[in-house]
Amino acid sequence: MDARPSPKRRGGPPPAVMVEIRNRLSAHEAQGLETIFAFRATAQQVDNTISEWMAGSVGSPARYQILMALWATKGNGIPHKDIVEAMGVTRATVSGLMAALEREGFVKSTVDGEDRRKQIARLTVKGEAVIRKAFEVNLARFRKLFASLSTAELDSLTALLHRVRESLAALE
Repeated sequence: MDARPSPKRRGGPPPAVMVEIRNRLSAHEAQGLETIFAFRATAQQVDNTISEWMAGSVGSPARYQILMALWATKGNGIPHKDIVEAMGVTRATVSGLMAALEREGFVKSTVDGEDRRKQIARLTVKGEAVIRKAFEVNLARFRKLFASLSTAELDSLTALLHRVRESLAALE
């Protein structure tokens, strides 16, 4: 059974709770609350969908991100520390991901010739084939996902999402 909420379900508290909450909010605040529930449900659905897509191709969004970054270097490779910084995760997280990718034969890491403390990761032939296929499969999915939105709508949506992120960051 699929545990994801259906697209029609709005998420949030039960109706009786929402009535009590709405009684204490202005119309604008109530609209904001409905928006945040819709936003949260959509974010969860996006996360679930992308995780499902990646599980069927390279295993996870994090693995996809690493493989795409390496693919973009066209064989030049990337220091592990740069992957840590780009992903905003710990060294231990990247080390675990890299170890798995190396065991599967997708990535090869070598010591940097100029600085022996650095590990440089590069795609293997097998890794390049896997990420190329995953890219094509997922590109087709992304195209379908956004086909119904115009460029102007995508620009507006992106700008609004950035404003929401900035507002959330200002609350911290």
